[in-house]
Amino acid sequence: MVDNLPKGSKKLLNAWAFYDWANSVYSLVIASAVFPIFYGALTLVKDDNGKIINDTVQFLGFDFNNDTLISFVTAAAFLVVSILSPLLSGIADYVGNKKVFLKFFCYLGAFSCIGLFWFSMEFLWFGLLCYFLALIGFWASLVFYNSYLPDIAFKDQQDKISAKGYSLGYIGSVLLLLICLAMILMYETFGFEDEGFPTRLSFVLTGIWWIGFSQYTYYYLPKGNKKEKFTRKLFFNGFRELKKIWIAVKNNLSLRRYLGAFFVYSMAVQTIMLVATYFGIEELEWGDTDATTGLIFSILLIQLVAVLGAFLTSRASAKFGNIQTLIVLNLIWICICVYAYTITSPNQFYITAAFVGLIMGGIQSLSRSTYSKLIPENAIDTASYFSFYDVSEKIGIVIGMLSYGYVAQVTGSIRYAILFFVLFFIIGVVLLFRVPRNMT
Repeated sequence: MVDNLPKGSKKLLNAWAFYDWANSVYSLVIASAVFPIFYGALTLVKDDNGKIINDTVQFLGFDFNNDTLISFVTAAAFLVVSILSPLLSGIADYVGNKKVFLKFFCYLGAFSCIGLFWFSMEFLWFGLLCYFLALIGFWASLVFYNSYLPDIAFKDQQDKISAKGYSLGYIGSVLLLLICLAMILMYETFGFEDEGFPTRLSFVLTGIWWIGFSQYTYYYLPKGNKKEKFTRKLFFNGFRELKKIWIAVKNNLSLRRYLGAFFVYSMAVQTIMLVATYFGIEELEWGDTDATTGLIFSILLIQLVAVLGAFLTSRASAKFGNIQTLIVLNLIWICICVYAYTITSPNQFYITAAFVGLIMGGIQSLSRSTYSKLIPENAIDTASYFSFYDVSEKIGIVIGMLSYGYVAQVTGSIRYAILFFVLFFIIGVVLLFRVPRNMT
């Protein structure tokens, strides 16, 4: 590690943003593309014409719809993250070792991705455990990663560097996905005898990529401002800090109203992004088109367009303001959900994917930087503030995934869940209109 670089240093900002390059391969390869297709291939029984005849999976003595099972495991992992975040971030703020926690969860997530190599129906519990731990590692590491933003960047730098981080993440993850796609589609060219092996190898490469490229970030990021040694009293300090942040939020009109809006619309955004591939697997009529190739192509399209979307959103927020831009993005999401309910063909799915990509990166990066701007100027416990932000997001995802899983279990169709999320975006728009316009 080098000596601490000054706040606003270009080298420091780039090192922070580069962690998105390292960790975004998880969100693309594991959460969005290769693993969902792999999971669907293992858990769905199809006839000779490719029509699904059984989507039931037995786990722990119970029969689950395959979508319901993975959504419940996902919800459980997010619930764990929402409990761990305040516990650990409070300790990190007081002891001043945010980087230690960032590294720990990075390595937990990366090695769990590697463990997915051995995912099978015979040892379903092990595969789901690796999926569960990988998700915890990814999202918990983001708590500490995001909390560095107000520490390393001035307010007028935060929108731009946040968008740059997301852009780097999209580019890096697309690069690895292209490598994985080449191995999967041309496995014989690469010398693989088993066509399933390169898919499993993709999980290993994801973990290695995540660990390897994150070292650049660790080299430049400061450890933190050490205040006191860890004691038993500090163990639950995070929850006490969360209570303090809650009191501070209640007394801050702009922050309170913004978080309420964010909680609602983020619930829908994150859930839709997590289930998009499963929607494509089960709800589309692929015909002669190879479903695996088509789904990965659509996800690549989302990632590539998202780079442009993050850039355009950053420019729009600078001209029109953060809240106004977020309102427009939520309105576009409403249109996308209504259209997605009606689609049946791959071409319609590609159109939807293009529009999702255009606004996905923008709404994520702008939400993060908007919150960062709202944190009081003299706040020292930034990790606790971002823990509160992340807990709000994760609890929202838990509710969203449970709702999705319930609808899938009862109706047997994801379409109704997607349509249901329109309500959350409408509420989000209404709440955003209540946020004072002069706050960003």
